[in-house]
Formats: sequence, structure tokens, C-alpha cells
Amino acid sequence: MASLPADEAIVTRRSVRAFLPIPVDRATVEELLSLASRAPSGTNIQPWKVRVVAGEARLRLSRAIQAAVDHDGMEKHVREWNYYPERWREPFLGRRRKIGWDLYGLLGIRKGDFEATERQHRRNYDFFDAPVGMIFTLDEDLEIGSWLDLGIFIGSLMIAARGRGLDTCPQAALANAHAVLRAELGIPQSEIIICGMALGYEDKSAPENQLVTERAPASEFATFTGF
Repeated sequence: MASLPADEAIVTRRSVRAFLPIPVDRATVEELLSLASRAPSGTNIQPWKVRVVAGEARLRLSRAIQAAVDHDGMEKHVREWNYYPERWREPFLGRRRKIGWDLYGLLGIRKGDFEATERQHRRNYDFFDAPVGMIFTLDEDLEIGSWLDLGIFIGSLMIAARGRGLDTCPQAALANAHAVLRAELGIPQSEIIICGMALGYEDKSAPENQLVTERAPASEFATFTGF
């Protein structure tokens, strides 16, 4: 499979929320993980751990998560750590609201339609029907530097996938299902479940995949000295 140039892979990477039922073979996934493992980490400790599920194993995991949410309610399934700030402020609040309503607008979900909102959120637990799902963890005794290392690794993995013509969606929502993930995948309490990822081929006919997110220009977040 021909690879995309690096710039094109970066620019065309998007969070895809509907996938085609086209399988991705294990050799390809292993190649992508090997490429991503070239990501830097502090003193080269390479702290990341990845559980990969596909086929019936992926379906079984999704069914287990959905059954747990059906039984307990979504409010009982929350991640073990804070991803977002406890107090939102601008410009972050405005950006969060915009992408939410842009996505819901494409899906025809109106403000206040909590049932449809929950239904869309729970699509995370099906990995948006992607053929491959991944769960990322870190040993709990590692510090914030290893979280940064993992983020660089995940970013490298998504770009590597896009370079091979595949699509991804990083999924913090899957950390909400940490109890089920531990039981189904044998993840010990000594590891923190950070997030998941869907991997596969984009369903271009799905309206949610028409979402185009905006990025602030470098002039808004960078300062330059000495040029």
C-alpha cells in the first residue's frame, strides 16, 4: 500500500465516527504500532501499553460495555481521572461547544434531545463500528511525563495509519468503561486506562464524517523571538 506524504497524512487526519466493515489485518496493525513506537519518550522508557481487539473479540467487548451501561446507567461509568478542566473558560468552552453542535447538526440532533445525544455518545462503545479497537494504558506509578510520551505515541500512530490510507478516532470516552475493560481484557489495577481508539476505513456516506474542524492559526498560540 502506497504511503501518503507526511504533510498530507497530518492534514487529512480526522476523527472518523463511522467506519466501513472492511477488516484490517493483524500485520498492518503491527506495522503501524512499530512505526508509532519510534515516537520519543523520556530516557527512552517507552511507557505505552496497547490492547488490540478485532473481529468477534471486538464485538464481544462492545456488547459487554453496552450491557453494563444498560444495567447501571451512563452516570455510573466515569473515567478514573479528569480529562477536561473542572471549570471551563474561553477560548476552550467556545471551541468545545462549536464542535459539539457542528457534529450534532450534521446528525440532526437538536439541543435538549438527551436521548439522541446519549445514543450518539454510546457509539463510542462500539468503536463507531470500526473493525479494530485499541485500548491504551500506563502503569499507575508513572508520572506526567509518561502521559506526554503516550500522547506523542498515539499521535504518531494516527499519522502512520493515515499515511497507509486508514482512518482513526481517538476515544477518551472508552476510559469511562474501565471496569468492563479490566474484566474483559485482563487489565490489572496497576494500570491506568487512558483512552481507546477506533481504526479502519472511513464510511464516506455517513453524515458525521462530513465534520470539518477548525484550527487556530499559529499566531494565536505561538510567540516568536529573534526572527
